[in-house]
Amino acid sequence: MNLQDFNIKIYPLKDKIFRFAKRMLEQTEEAEDIVQEVFIRMWKQREKLDEYRSLEALAMVTTKNLCLDKLKARKFPVESWNGQRQFIEAIAEEIRPDYSDIIAGVKEAMSSLPEQPRMIIHLRDIEGYGFDEIAEILGMQENAVRVALSRARKHIREILITNRSYEYQRN
Repeated sequence: MNLQDFNIKIYPLKDKIFRFAKRMLEQTEEAEDIVQEVFIRMWKQREKLDEYRSLEALAMVTTKNLCLDKLKARKFPVESWNGQRQFIEAIAEEIRPDYSDIIAGVKEAMSSLPEQPRMIIHLRDIEGYGFDEIAEILGMQENAVRVALSRARKHIREILITNRSYEYQRN
């Protein structure tokens, strides 16, 4: 794979890789470092990339593994939802609904989940991956991904209803 092919096939994944890494690490700088590291690793193995069925899945698996390594190396977890809060606060007061309580509730509920269900929710609900792609990225059976996603959503819903008195309304 030459540089032009790399720029066409791999470089467009940067935003997905960044969002996934940011969701896992909760730090912008570390997520940016992970994106660079993923690109470096993919570039180093560029001659073998044609052997892979899905370069996107390979990039996401690499991202997941690098993030897990980074999390294991941390002594203390760091929280940083300030970026989201600052973005919402920058919206003009008169047109901005107040989502801060909802964001805090979802953050709290998400943080109570184990790492794997958090990754599944991120990949499915934020990145929009299909169950087959998530299964490939996480090395799971597709049915296990569906079950884990369902349980994780139920867990979040229960926490929001219990701790935050939110009503669950199915449309």
